[in-house]
Amino acid sequence: MGTFPANENPRLHFWARVRAFAVPPPMITSATARRSAGDWAGACAAARFDVDLDLRTVRRVHGSAVAAQIRADLRHLAPDLLRWHFPRIAPDGLLRPGLTVSLARYGGEIHLVARTPPAWAGAGQRISLALWTPSAPGAGLHPHPRPDRRYRLDLHRHLWDARRTGELPERAGRWPPVVLDQWMAEAALLLRAEGRTTGLVAVRLSSRHRLTLNLGGAAENRTRAMPVLPDAATWVLPDLELLHAGLIDAGQLHPLVASALRPGHRSLAPQNPRGARDRLVECRGATHRIGVVKGVLVPLDHDPDEIRREELLGALGGTELPCLRAIDEAHRNPENLPDVRARLDHGDTAGALAAVEDLLGPDVLLGGGALRDELETAARRQVTHGLYRAGLTGYGPPRSTSDTRRRTLPT
Repeated sequence: MGTFPANENPRLHFWARVRAFAVPPPMITSATARRSAGDWAGACAAARFDVDLDLRTVRRVHGSAVAAQIRADLRHLAPDLLRWHFPRIAPDGLLRPGLTVSLARYGGEIHLVARTPPAWAGAGQRISLALWTPSAPGAGLHPHPRPDRRYRLDLHRHLWDARRTGELPERAGRWPPVVLDQWMAEAALLLRAEGRTTGLVAVRLSSRHRLTLNLGGAAENRTRAMPVLPDAATWVLPDLELLHAGLIDAGQLHPLVASALRPGHRSLAPQNPRGARDRLVECRGATHRIGVVKGVLVPLDHDPDEIRREELLGALGGTELPCLRAIDEAHRNPENLPDVRARLDHGDTAGALAAVEDLLGPDVLLGGGALRDELETAARRQVTHGLYRAGLTGYGPPRSTSDTRRRTLPT
């Protein structure tokens, strides 16, 4: 996926890139098949979720009724849909790190939560499922185990519960936006969830600006902690904006989103069939081809003896054939490196390796260069994530690999 023109809306192109890489179609297909078969744990595995709860323990600690409620919710959880809608940060559209999001509440005190690791352990872009209660608030090395007031989805089940996705057109914003009416309706839902029908509700407009909605009874409510309208209630679903701007087709949306926003749409478009394609190189006054043969990228218009002579010449410091130089450049800094990097950043290792194999062949042996550096960095970060998951105390972000890229909210 190439870069976008500078005069285009950067926020929309941010979300277009997220939709292109963050939840790959094979993940959606696999997770949907397993969920449809009743295998909620398999669906979580397919969507790169770690399950940190045990229903037998839940039954023993909280009782059979709560365990049955949680089991029912897990059977209808679409983890790939939750990943689709999970809060993200600029510039790369990665999952917001170190976040605990409440998905459902049971008895007011027990929360089913989804967590993202801290940024230093974010390799693979994995999400974990767990239970949180005030009496057992810990979560190992997680920096913010308590459910976040701003990012909560227990009032927005249509963003993760396959039974509720039909609510998307009404609950996830309208196009064109009808902001105040929607915020007032969402504020009423929030107050009812807090056991109230009147009061003040805060709306976060930016890091420095807040808006207060008055749903009656303001005088007596000023002494109480003001509830905050969840982030999911304050903005228009990016998919609606992308559709309106023509930057995405309904067939490129998550199927559950597309069926709600565009009934009768075509299903998720399959990925382009992979396979080697010959590329053209201007070589000594002629147009030659390079392509994958027997699993490796080779020049197609030079005989083996000529290739051996040219490789020897290059080893001795001479100038090789343009065809060989093109192959070497493809190994070190291929044309699809930005897409490979994006897939690695979003945890799609299989997709990244498939893109490399598509260009260079499945039996390629990489030398030094940007491509190998990206793959090795991704592997090291996976080790770091494994150490985080293992709960090794005192382990933190390696100083030498700290991410200096700007991480902010998309605007």
